[in-house]
Amino acid sequence: MNARRAGLAALASVLLAAGCSQEAERQPRDARPPTPIAQPMPSAPLPGPTESRPASPSLPRGSGFDFYVLSLSWSPSYCEAEGQDANRQQCAAGRPYAFVVHGLWPQFERGYPESCRTEEPDVPRQALRTLYDIMPSAGLIRHQWRKHGSCAGLGQDDYFAVLRAAREAVSIPARFRRLDAYVTLPPGEVENAFLEANPALPSDAVAVTCDKRFLREVRICLTRDLEFRACPEIDRRGCRLPKVVMPPVRGG
Repeated sequence: MNARRAGLAALASVLLAAGCSQEAERQPRDARPPTPIAQPMPSAPLPGPTESRPASPSLPRGSGFDFYVLSLSWSPSYCEAEGQDANRQQCAAGRPYAFVVHGLWPQFERGYPESCRTEEPDVPRQALRTLYDIMPSAGLIRHQWRKHGSCAGLGQDDYFAVLRAAREAVSIPARFRRLDAYVTLPPGEVENAFLEANPALPSDAVAVTCDKRFLREVRICLTRDLEFRACPEIDRRGCRLPKVVMPPVRGG
């Protein structure tokens, strides 16, 4: 009896081993063990060391220059300084503009390109209407495109998309979003306010400009990916007056 039981047990072991061998043969030949969680495989190849990776996938990237200057004009200064020659669309009564975009200028480390050849010489009315909230003058928009935007290595729609993104990258200090009375102050006070409102902005990436009396512009330097960057040449052109005047916003 004991011999019979031992024989049955041996037969069961042989059958079990055969079944396991057959199951192993059913596995696909190229089957691989699961990838360890600590080392996930990327779903797509990552850019190599020679490939550029833009700051934002949706942001068009200009070419043919080194960096941008975003020029923000204090609109009341322009309107008062130019007087009867000022653009009425921007300066007529009841136009409550404070800092507006003067332009987004492609720059070289020294000098800048201008009035480049383009197949889009004019800006259509539909495009103008999309920009009036930040550039309240059709003449200004068209001039900026012809002189500066045409040199950005971008089509017109892409250039204006970058211009808007550049404006949105800069925070206007709260005290300069509107003035209800004339203010006289050192130009450095305005620059410091922008530095405080934009903590990532280096002190040599911003310059305040003026004429003989008025503060006219704040110019801020940006990379082609719209990151703040130093620009010594622009910084050196800052206002040297001890004090400047900022007229109040008109109406509104």
